Amino acid sequence: MAIKEAIARGARRQVRGALTPLRRDVRRLRQSVRDLRVQLDRLRDIASRWEASASSQGWQPAVSEEEAQAARLSPGLIRKLRGRLRLSQAAVARLVGVSPAAVVQWEQGRSAPAGKNRAMLVGLRRLGRRQIRRILASLPDGAAPGRPAGRGRKARGAGRRTRGGGRSGRPGRRARV
Repeated sequence: MAIKEAIARGARRQVRGALTPLRRDVRRLRQSVRDLRVQLDRLRDIASRWEASASSQGWQPAVSEEEAQAARLSPGLIRKLRGRLRLSQAAVARLVGVSPAAVVQWEQGRSAPAGKNRAMLVGLRRLGRRQIRRILASLPDGAAPGRPAGRGRKARGAGRRTRGGGRSGRPGRRARV
């Protein structure tokens, strides 16, 4: 019995001596796993912010200023482009970042796209239907590239005057509401 207890004590001492450094290593590894999880959470947060900012910017064409200026954009060509891509005027407006009324004006020849809008239209020429559908699907609803979601123009009729020299141009006439 005494020999058995002496052997057990010796074995416990040997096990304790071997386990102590291993327990320290396990504690250190658990701490490093905690630190890595915190870092991962921070990186995920940063990545989500980047995604949000990238999606708010929307699609950007790979067209230089010189290419945009040199490109021929007549009202008929804009209409044909829209027909080839099978897009509505509202969809083109959403892709370019303008109002649908601006696209109507371009197609009727009353105005011409300039600057960034011209570059966007020239960039649309290089894309196919599938690419356009993907871009439209990635845009947040109601938002155009470069314009934050939920910020649009005032509703039609907002700010109209009702008496005396209103928008009708005739003094004393009521404007339609």
